[in-house]
Amino acid sequence: MNILITGGAGFIGSHLAEYLLKMGEHVQVIDDLSTGSFENISHLKLNRNFSYRIASIENEELLAEMVDVADVIIHLAAAVGVRLIVESPVRTIETNISGTEAVLRAAAKKKKLVFVASTSEVYGKRTNVPFHEDDDLVLGPTSRGRWSYACSKAIDEFLALAYWREKKLPTIVARFFNTVGPRQTGRYGMVVPTFVRQALNNETITVFGDGKQSRCFCHVADVIDAVWKLVKNPQSVGQVFNIGSTEEVTILELANKAKDSVKSRSDIRLIPYDQAYEEGFEDMSRRVPALGKITNLIGYSPRRDLDDILHDVISYERNRAQAQSAGQNRPADATV
Repeated sequence: MNILITGGAGFIGSHLAEYLLKMGEHVQVIDDLSTGSFENISHLKLNRNFSYRIASIENEELLAEMVDVADVIIHLAAAVGVRLIVESPVRTIETNISGTEAVLRAAAKKKKLVFVASTSEVYGKRTNVPFHEDDDLVLGPTSRGRWSYACSKAIDEFLALAYWREKKLPTIVARFFNTVGPRQTGRYGMVVPTFVRQALNNETITVFGDGKQSRCFCHVADVIDAVWKLVKNPQSVGQVFNIGSTEEVTILELANKAKDSVKSRSDIRLIPYDQAYEEGFEDMSRRVPALGKITNLIGYSPRRDLDDILHDVISYERNRAQAQSAGQNRPADATV
């Protein structure tokens, strides 16, 4: 099959591209590199089954050309990360909604299957865990920019499902719960790579809030395997699925695990949300997915736990730091 991945130079997209190429599929990537990185896919350039375009999915002429030759579109392109969402709410809303509209419009002309990546953020301020796909969504007020991301992704879901019901465009929606692993950047507030880098450098590990908030982290390898199994299963069309892990850890516990894993001398410091993000910032105390629906359909069960995640992220960050150091120490006339 020919698979088009929007946001394919991002953290999840690049891992998915690798995975699909190993499966013998043809992969196209489109990414404007606003949050992704060409470094994530540069090693794939020589694969004859791989092609890429550095462009926005709002370039509808180019997008239409890529959709025409695709069998499946996996739509991952989005504004991501709490810091980006707080600092650039206009970009968040426009990127998520307009981009998804463009993908669905292009796919609808040829009835191409579209997988739409959503987020656990859509559950908002729900307190009853675990979260089920048919639970009510509880979002905060529009005066809090923090909720613009959740709202925009919820609209993406409404759009995808509306295209299925009204236009018979086959669509699948999946809500990712804290996907982590190698290549993830901490630039926009992703906590695992941030803690690992701080610990490796013996810097102060910064925990936002009181650290008692808990999350469930899922290895990117488990997530992309689930994505592909959903894409290949006709019964997933028109449905919404949670993808994640149910292994719960508080953020303060996570900081300590990162510190202990590398035998770091780092201190751990709590930073109030008002200082970290914006005044009145709201966060959820727990976020745990119900996985019964996806397990019943495709037999999903994460194979990697938090220790595996930390091991892989630490290994990646150490190798990245060594490579950067070697580059800095290379003579000025040396070739790369």
